[in-house]
Amino acid sequence: MPETRYSSPMPVFLDETNILFPDHSHADEHGILAVGANLEPDTLLAAYYNGIFPWPHPGLPLLWFSPDPRFVMRPQDILINRSLIKAIKNSSLQIKADCNFYRVMKGCQKSLRAEQDGTWITNELIEGYCDLHGLGYAHSIEAYQDGRLVGGLYGVSIGSLFFGESMFFLQSNASKIAFATLVAHLITWNFSLIDCQSHTQHLEKFGAQPIKRNDFLYELEKSHQHPTMQGPWRFTMTPQQALETIKKASSLRKNRR
Repeated sequence: MPETRYSSPMPVFLDETNILFPDHSHADEHGILAVGANLEPDTLLAAYYNGIFPWPHPGLPLLWFSPDPRFVMRPQDILINRSLIKAIKNSSLQIKADCNFYRVMKGCQKSLRAEQDGTWITNELIEGYCDLHGLGYAHSIEAYQDGRLVGGLYGVSIGSLFFGESMFFLQSNASKIAFATLVAHLITWNFSLIDCQSHTQHLEKFGAQPIKRNDFLYELEKSHQHPTMQGPWRFTMTPQQALETIKKASSLRKNRR
């Protein structure tokens, strides 16, 4: 009787001259879907449009990920705990968007993270996302205290979906308040989903939850029906006004149940 062989998913090697991302079923158990290619804007846009993101690892070729499950959050479902509510009410931070994208990425690059010996944000990655920012697809959210950048985050926007990438802070709660202010604007702009990519306790406290990859891809396809808000973005709410917007959205959600 012939031996039965079962093939497991295997990442695909990409040709830099003809980049075509494979079907998500090729992703291995770690979520690695493809290897190689480059960080040019066209490559990044093709990846995000298909729900794929780069995650460089030292000593390895460029890796592209499509994890299952996916960690996501609906803007109107954001959770703000009591301590953060108090911090927002008492905050004198000024939250802006797209005023200094490069410095936000450098801040994220220098940020030390638990269980990581170094950073995955390489100089090549910064260059690629800065180019994407110049095209109006990548955005930075910045927290300023007396004119000094003290925290922020960046990500990519396509359709009605925001792909969060990384955040940093030099002052307590700065990145949290920047994130909450971003979410309030996403609610106002009718964004459907925030992609947090992989699980973190930090984002779980904000209400992010895992969903199956196929469910995420369905949400992604629906988001493409909405026009992309190409930058630069401009915020119209203070953190305190953002908190009120979030409270109203939460109240409406509870009333619909």
